[in-house]
Amino acid sequence: MNHKMKSSAWDGLFEAVLHLQSMEECYAFFEDVCTVNELISISQRFEVAKMLRAGKTYLEIADKTGASTATISRVNRSLNYGSDGYNMIFSRMEQEKKTD
Repeated sequence: MNHKMKSSAWDGLFEAVLHLQSMEECYAFFEDVCTVNELISISQRFEVAKMLRAGKTYLEIADKTGASTATISRVNRSLNYGSDGYNMIFSRMEQEKKTD
């Protein structure tokens, strides 16, 4: 974790997210907290990360998501050199699919 980013405000936000219990609650909370454009950007980066992990090319990803190559490159850098947040979540999601 990047300790420069840690703050009581971020702690409060993340604690709130940990209390969400359903998809409907997530929609309601994030619609209140974020603008539509912020949610579009976040969900686009998440989709880019999934596609990069699946071995898709930058061109394929840009065509499917509308993300710029700069965005794709930033997400790729996070996947390879970041805090492993994407990989942690994807691993958990894959594990959950196996147990369903």
